[in-house]
Amino acid sequence: MKVSSTFPLRATPQSQRFDVLVIGGGINGVAIARECALSGKRTMLVEQHDFASGTTSRSTRIIHGGLRYLEHGEIGLVRESLREREHLLDQFPHLVKPLEFLLVEPRKPRSLRRSSLAIRTGLWLYHRWAGRDRALHSDIAAFERQLDAGNSWSIYSYEDAQCEFPERLTAEWLVEAMAAGTVVRNHTRALELLRRNGRVTGARLRDEISGQEYDIAATSIVNATGPWADFLINASSIAASRMVGGVRGSHVVLPKFAGAIEQPVYAEAADGRQIFVLPWNGQILVGTTEVADSEPDTTQPSGEEIDYLMSSFLRLFPRSGLTKADIRYSFAGIRPLPYAPGKSYSAVTRHHIVHDHRGDGAAGLISLIGGKLTTAASVARDVARKLGARIAEPANAFAAPAQEEDLDHAVREWSRLVSRKARISPNCAQSVAEWHGRQALAIAHTASLDQRLREPLCSHNCHIVAEAVEAVAHECAITLGDILLRRVPVALGACWSEACSREAANRIGPALGWDQSRVDIELEEFEEERRRFLHPRPSQQTTTEIASSHLRSETV
Repeated sequence: MKVSSTFPLRATPQSQRFDVLVIGGGINGVAIARECALSGKRTMLVEQHDFASGTTSRSTRIIHGGLRYLEHGEIGLVRESLREREHLLDQFPHLVKPLEFLLVEPRKPRSLRRSSLAIRTGLWLYHRWAGRDRALHSDIAAFERQLDAGNSWSIYSYEDAQCEFPERLTAEWLVEAMAAGTVVRNHTRALELLRRNGRVTGARLRDEISGQEYDIAATSIVNATGPWADFLINASSIAASRMVGGVRGSHVVLPKFAGAIEQPVYAEAADGRQIFVLPWNGQILVGTTEVADSEPDTTQPSGEEIDYLMSSFLRLFPRSGLTKADIRYSFAGIRPLPYAPGKSYSAVTRHHIVHDHRGDGAAGLISLIGGKLTTAASVARDVARKLGARIAEPANAFAAPAQEEDLDHAVREWSRLVSRKARISPNCAQSVAEWHGRQALAIAHTASLDQRLREPLCSHNCHIVAEAVEAVAHECAITLGDILLRRVPVALGACWSEACSREAANRIGPALGWDQSRVDIELEEFEEERRRFLHPRPSQQTTTEIASSHLRSETV
């Protein structure tokens, strides 16, 4: 981040003392700050880049119980994950959607394959523990015709869920955390933890936009930095054993092809690992890999991983017509798994660990190791309890299974109100409602104030300038990247190009009062951030590709 006089200085809370300082603003850190604040603790949350910009935005974007955890005997984690999946489906129907997944197994010699009985038993338990019946309607025979005809497959259906944009889920929890009193600062780096007499007393912070450094006093500190957890401990000269065994997971994003899958597929790659092939954001997301990586600031997919993912995809869909040249994006994140030398990556527990640093001469400091999208809320409750909060488990998510239709109705009603208030097309109003839920009504009010706020962010996109304005006003977005990659993540779409970035910057900037100098800086830094994150295909899309994009092209 370049420091410039075009960026206003932010007030620093340096004179304040906090009960809890949470360092790390991924989905787990935001959930922890929210839980602590709701329990009455004066809480501050800091993130070195932007909220949800690290591991959260580089995940496979599924909300699942974890079928493969059953194979490793982690029954408690599976049941916890299924319970949390149902809570998220109830509470965030606009962001978390139930989907029918297809488990695809190649038929191998009997001595090498899982028995059909074992698979069906596992799926029966998985469904039973979820506690809710939903009808599954996939045409397995039609799907099988899309697969490689040269192989024989066993196909099973089961239910899980997808959160296409965990960045948006994080933003909603961030708003709730602030409403409960949390002081939040993104683009703020924790330089070191401060200690006295064997106890943490606070932290030295640096605002990465202004360059200003200041100290914060805190009774307790939560290190929720994920793959950066050991870096923070080492920077503070705390003598602790290594905690994180980073494992890189890479993904590729492909265009849809004729006859493309409509259901997510959970399949076996040639080496026996499991991968997902998922419809996502009007495209196809393929992931993931498992490669040791301890450098989260520079992680990116290797050529070998991209080849592996493409060969795994083509092993399933050789008639798709796609090649490596068709890859639109590739991205990678590091799973902060517990350090477990000598264990295979698949055997390392996916259950979170809360490490108390009292024995390391840093009483009051705890580090969160592990955690995932699905269980972020339960992880937050666990951490908050360890800090002394009294928190009950949420009400049974399965008490009223018939309410799903009501939740779908709520999204439709939000869409109708947004269309009428903002005077935008019903399809575009639905796009806004599906990303923002009830907050879409506030966006509609903002859009109603000025025609320029109803303009699309780019010419073949339905999302509008008012969403960017609300993101800055209420969701702590500061940079163009904060807006277009996370709060209103249109730049993850199939249509996006440098021309789209320029168009969006020139519409957002004036609405936010940015002068041309800041618009130019933001645009340059956004393109660099997008390149480092997504590695977009260098060639420009053709008019035909854009016209056939998943994004709705109605004018507003």
